[in-house]
Amino acid sequence: TTSPASNNLPPSSNTAPTTALSTKGASTTPESSSVQTPSDSVLSEGGTTGGTLVQLFRDPPTLDPHITTDNISGAIVNEIFGGLVTLDPDLNIVQDLASWEVSSDGTVYTFHINPEAKFHDGKKVTAKDVRWSLERATDPLTQSPVAEQYLGDIVGVSAKINGEADTLAGVRVIDDQTIELTIDAAKSYFLAKLTYPTGFILDRKNVENEAGDWLRNPNGTGPFKLEQYDIGETLRLARNEDYHLGAAFLDEVEFILSGGTGMLMYENDEIHITGVGLADLERVQDPSDRLYSDLHKAPPAFNTSYVGMNVNEPPLDDPKVRQALNYAANKEAINMAVLNDLMVPAKGIIPPGFPSYNPDIRGYEYNPEKAKQLLSASTYGDNLDDMPLIILSISGSFGATVPLDLEVILQAWADLGIRVEIQQTEWATFLQDLHGRRFQLFSIGWGADYPDPENFLDVLFHSQSDNNHTNYNNPTVDALLERARVEPDQTTRFE
Repeated sequence: TTSPASNNLPPSSNTAPTTALSTKGASTTPESSSVQTPSDSVLSEGGTTGGTLVQLFRDPPTLDPHITTDNISGAIVNEIFGGLVTLDPDLNIVQDLASWEVSSDGTVYTFHINPEAKFHDGKKVTAKDVRWSLERATDPLTQSPVAEQYLGDIVGVSAKINGEADTLAGVRVIDDQTIELTIDAAKSYFLAKLTYPTGFILDRKNVENEAGDWLRNPNGTGPFKLEQYDIGETLRLARNEDYHLGAAFLDEVEFILSGGTGMLMYENDEIHITGVGLADLERVQDPSDRLYSDLHKAPPAFNTSYVGMNVNEPPLDDPKVRQALNYAANKEAINMAVLNDLMVPAKGIIPPGFPSYNPDIRGYEYNPEKAKQLLSASTYGDNLDDMPLIILSISGSFGATVPLDLEVILQAWADLGIRVEIQQTEWATFLQDLHGRRFQLFSIGWGADYPDPENFLDVLFHSQSDNNHTNYNNPTVDALLERARVEPDQTTRFE
């Protein structure tokens, strides 16, 4: 899933990635606030139940699961809707709407719908709902930018997306509670891909009868219902009491969309959780500070932030220019001096701790002299005045602060004689341009959708992937990725 490169939890705060402030137990709130504090009933895990969780957020680009591609939208979509399967906290694939069994050759998946699974209006989920949802997601009129990526293993999806078929050949309704999906080859990650919103189940009547307004009152199957959404102001989710996997602990979750400073709002008891920015980190790490006891280390997140280079756009179509930009960036020094050693400098796209992560990858070392030599050997030689201006696109409102780590990298490139200018656009527009491959150079983040390296490597670098935003095209890499898709031995796959 794409995310703003500076995105951390919560998304609208400019925070350090490994720390967060959160209230414990029944925290106090201003009398003027409508926020309810959690009740005193204790859960077996030692927490509390009830109340409203309030946090700073931003408007999601969409609430339609079938066109969701980013983590801002996904955070809301995953609470309102659901799919056949989901991930538990330990990243195991478990039942959501259905249990399943797999044929001996690994190509036919038979799903049995949970008889307790219902839409928010109380209507039971059926196999026909599953078939219609998959066909909607792959309908050319839906214009899903990722349907091929997440559902393309199902037989007939490519034909449906290309307008060559009206139905999906690999989807068969057995009865009201049973549906069969056939994929083109045995693939160990197929179930994991169904946890992505593109495979979520929608209510046909809700979508078709309310036409363009259905997202104002979505009839999902998830643990929360959309209670209120005032664009640019507030989004509120209310607990689904009849959720088939058990009702949520919280009564409501309120997202403040109107902006603000996370730390200030937290200290004023306006929100219950915020990331801690570098400017405040030293202060709240002091045991004498009143916020010290609220400070928590956030769990590891399988995210990688990177600068993407469109290999079809001059001067980035020259590999030597791309390599020079890499050698000029001193990631280790930036992490230590600018980011207080809170990040892990990336040597590859796979984040630490993720399946197939290789700690022995060398990556690009910092070598400004080598960067200069590469530029001299590039198409532009020693006359960098002839090099086209490079535009670095980032998400954010006009005039928003450029992340300090990016500023340091830009200065390193300027020292090489390379001209780079910043262009900022709002997140929704940024996503449209990203999928349209209209960027020359862009700063972005990628977060894992499921625990398999295919979600990083195949999704971002296969030449035919809809998410290959850099236009990277290497037949050798394609062949390796295609072999890895069907390799049954996980160790061999990872290699």
